[in-house]
Amino acid sequence: MKALTKEEKELLRAVSNRVRLLVEKFLPSAFIFAILLTFIVFIMGLLLTGEGVLDMTTYWYNGFWDFLAFTTQMVLILVTGYALVKAPPVEKVLIYFASKPKTQFAALISTMLVSAAAGFVSWGLGFVIGALFAIEVAKRVQVADFRLLIAAGYAAVIAILPMGLTLTAPLLVNTPGHSTEEMIGLVPLTETIFSPTMVLIALIGLVVLMYAFTKMMPKAEDVIPFNSEENGEDLKPKVRMDNTFAEKLNHSKIINYVLVGLGSLWIIMFFVNNGFDLELNILNFIFIILGLALHGSPEGYLNAIISGMSAAGGILIQFPFYAGIMGMMVGSGLITIISEWFVSFSTEFTFPVFVYISAAIVNMFVPSAGGQWQIQGPIMLEALQSFNLPPSVVINAVSVGDMTSNLLQPFFVLPALGLAKLGLKDIWGYAIVASVLLFIVAVVIFLLTPVLV
Repeated sequence: MKALTKEEKELLRAVSNRVRLLVEKFLPSAFIFAILLTFIVFIMGLLLTGEGVLDMTTYWYNGFWDFLAFTTQMVLILVTGYALVKAPPVEKVLIYFASKPKTQFAALISTMLVSAAAGFVSWGLGFVIGALFAIEVAKRVQVADFRLLIAAGYAAVIAILPMGLTLTAPLLVNTPGHSTEEMIGLVPLTETIFSPTMVLIALIGLVVLMYAFTKMMPKAEDVIPFNSEENGEDLKPKVRMDNTFAEKLNHSKIINYVLVGLGSLWIIMFFVNNGFDLELNILNFIFIILGLALHGSPEGYLNAIISGMSAAGGILIQFPFYAGIMGMMVGSGLITIISEWFVSFSTEFTFPVFVYISAAIVNMFVPSAGGQWQIQGPIMLEALQSFNLPPSVVINAVSVGDMTSNLLQPFFVLPALGLAKLGLKDIWGYAIVASVLLFIVAVVIFLLTPVLV
C-alpha cells in the first residue's frame, strides 16, 4: 500500500478529529440512541405500512422481551470473560503482553491484533478480550489515546468477523434442520466464512483499518490517556477469611474442583458430539468453568464476577428496547419492505451489493445476526431465484452487512464501553470512519463476487 504524504496524513487526522468533535457535540448517550431509534421505527411503521398506533405499540411490547435469553448470554459473556481475565494466572499473561508496547503506535497495533485474533475464534471473546487488553495497555502506555485504543480493538473484531469461526448465519445454514434447508440445503463453510469473498473482506478490511487507525492517532498534546479515577475498576469486595465452617465452605478447593471436573467432562462431551461449535451457551460455560479453576475457590470467583457486574448495566436496560424495535420491524412488515425495495432494481452484477446494503440498514434496527438472518434471509433467498448465483452470495452479503453497521449501531459495543467506562460519543467518531472504510472494501469485493465464487 502506498504511503500517505504528510499532507494526506494531516487530512485524515483532521477529518477524524472533525467527525469526533461533531459526534461529541450532537450524539446522545447509547440509551437515548436506542429510544430515538424506537421513535423512528414507530413513525416509519405508521407511514409506510399503514399500521395504526395501537398496532405498532402492540408489536413493540410483544417484541420487548424477545432478547431476554440473548441479554442474559451477553451479560454472562461480559462478566464471566472479565472474571476469567482477572484470574491471577491469566492476568499475569495479559499484563506481560500489555507491558510490551511503549509507543502509541505499538499500543494500537498490538491491541488490534490481539482483538482480531480473539474475534476470529469467537466474536464474544473478541469483544471482551479486546476491551480488557486495550485497558491494560492504556494503563501502561500513557502516551496512547485510551478512546482510540478501545475503538480500534472493537473495529478490529468487526473487521475479522467475515471469516470468524462463530459467524452466525454461516453456522446456521450448515446445521441440519435449519429454517431454510428446503430452499438451499446445507451450505458448507467453504462457501461462506472460508470462501475467497469472505477471507478477502476480512483480511483486506483489517489491514485497511490498522493503517487508517495509525494515521488517526492524535498528536501528543491531544492524547487523552487512561485515567484511573474515571476509567479504573470498581473496588473489589473484601474477601472474608474467618475460620468458621461457613467460610471454609465458601473457600473450599475440594468443592471448587469437583465442580470444575464435572464441567470439564461436559465440555469434552460437547465437542466430541458437536465438533468445534463455539455458540454462546457453551462459550459462557467454558468461561465459568475456566474461571472457577483459575480462581481456585467459589468465593474468589464470585468476587471477580461482582467486580465486573457494573459494566453490564447498559446491556440489561438497552437490549429490551432493541428487541422492541425488532418486534415493530417484523410485525409491521418494515423489514420486508426495505429488503424487497433493494431487490427490485438489482441485476445479477449488483445483487450482492444491494443485499449487503439492505442488510446493513436493517441491522441498525435489528442488531441480532441470528434474528436478522431468520427474517431477512428467506426474503433474499427467494429473490435469488431470479439470478444465476449460489445461496452463499446471500448468506455472505447479509452477514457482512450486519457486521459493517455494527460499527454504527451501539448494540454490541456496550460491553466494551461498560468495561472501559466510556460513553458512545467517546469512540463513535472513530467508528464512523472505520465503517466507511469497511463499506468501501466490501462493496468492491462484492462487485467481484460473480468472479470469486
